[in-house]
Amino acid sequence: MTVVVWITEGTWPACVDAARTHAPQDAQVVLLHVSDRDVPGLAHGAFAGLLGRGHRERDPGDRVGHLADASARQLLDAAVERFGRPCTRLERAGRTEREVVAVAEGAELLVLARDGDRTRLGPHSLGPATRFVVDHAPCPVLLVWPEPAPGADTLPPPPGPQR
Repeated sequence: MTVVVWITEGTWPACVDAARTHAPQDAQVVLLHVSDRDVPGLAHGAFAGLLGRGHRERDPGDRVGHLADASARQLLDAAVERFGRPCTRLERAGRTEREVVAVAEGAELLVLARDGDRTRLGPHSLGPATRFVVDHAPCPVLLVWPEPAPGADTLPPPPGPQR
């Protein structure tokens, strides 16, 4: 059994805890972090467009990319330590939602967390990338709350006129 755990800033502890609880001891667990390469690209573009060309040594895009890589490694290090069992670390770069779906191909379970509005129940508790992954996952999904879930009294009202 292969279990993929999507590691993101802010929600990773809940995902790791859920995998530790729900993945069988003999499961192959993959801790996945995806870096969005648009951010360093934006820094490159801003430098080229606003600050001029011909001074590659001052381009912040490379530095932003190196910082993102270091942050991903630190996050995965912390996730591996918290998981406390043998697992595989996987770092990918690209369109986050598409990379997660691609890695989940062939897995028996994908663990991810709500990353939107976590103050109430409802569809807004999923950010755009997470919504895409939930809608397109090629395997069963375990969707967790990163903190205790809000009460049922936070459900949005039903559609249509209210009486």
